[in-house]
Amino acid sequence: MITECPAPRPENERVLLGHGAGGRLTAELLERTVLPAFGGEDGPLEDAALLPGSGELVMSTDGFVVSPLFFPGGDIGSLAVHGTVNDLAMRGAEPIALSVALILEEGLELEQLEAVLRSLGKAAQEAGVPVITGDTKVVGRGAADQVFITTTGIGRRLPGLSVSAAGARPGDAVLLSGPIGLHGTAVLSTREGLGFEADIASDTRPLHRAVEALAPLGDRIHVLRDPTRGGLAAALNEIARDSGVAVEIGEGAVPVPEPVAAACDILGLDPLHVANEGCMVVFVAADAADEALATLRSLPEGSGAVRIGEVLPADGHPGRVVMRTVVGARRVVDMPLGEQLPRIC
Repeated sequence: MITECPAPRPENERVLLGHGAGGRLTAELLERTVLPAFGGEDGPLEDAALLPGSGELVMSTDGFVVSPLFFPGGDIGSLAVHGTVNDLAMRGAEPIALSVALILEEGLELEQLEAVLRSLGKAAQEAGVPVITGDTKVVGRGAADQVFITTTGIGRRLPGLSVSAAGARPGDAVLLSGPIGLHGTAVLSTREGLGFEADIASDTRPLHRAVEALAPLGDRIHVLRDPTRGGLAAALNEIARDSGVAVEIGEGAVPVPEPVAAACDILGLDPLHVANEGCMVVFVAADAADEALATLRSLPEGSGAVRIGEVLPADGHPGRVVMRTVVGARRVVDMPLGEQLPRIC
């Protein structure tokens, strides 16, 4: 009798931290494993989806596993609200209700849990969206890391807005509502005790009011996207891919706060790959770019808005993102591969 030992499973057949990073590994996991199981159709993967048959209702769900639970500028509770509200907003929707599900680790101090929930409740109240339902489960010690939160949001599309990651058009201006890199570096510094947190705080905040202010521009707003996991690089690559266009941005035009640039330089990180939780990318028709910028700059959450680039015809390279460097050269901005900063949201 001849027996054969089973071949070892290759590393790429196991779930890695990078599969949750929002880069190429995430895209591969979705395309090869997640979407086929649900009979998913081809098309752009949006931050939120229209409810079938509703015409105007939008739904989004998101899980939050950030470590540590509290960091400069925010915590897992407020982050859970802001992240879901923003996903609805990126489809042009105003939030109307949230559900919240908690997974708690046995041994979690009730004082910590109460602080998280107070922050979550305050963030929901300030965003003007009620928490109407939810669930709570407790798992054994070591089966989770203190608190995991899943939020689901329902929103209603704002009249006149019909935005999509596939909506970018040649000639569009690319706007950014504020500086990048703050959230990721704040969380990493706090978690690892690096000391940057004295100068860097997360930018976590809701963006739905900024989207509401842009709504009068109607069909001249083509794409909205908040560059969370995978940072600005991932967001621009996804939009360029789904729209079948090329995108060019200017290195000197992208606002990177000096403490963030210093932290990334020391840690060997690219600020374009670092997660954000309080800024958005806006693709807008060129003739409406100045009006959109002025609108954003009139709001606290858009006071640092800038124009960072433009959309170009694909010219044989659909999905390409290029940066003009400060010395006049051009470099390709790739989609991040895996996880530079795990447990960031």
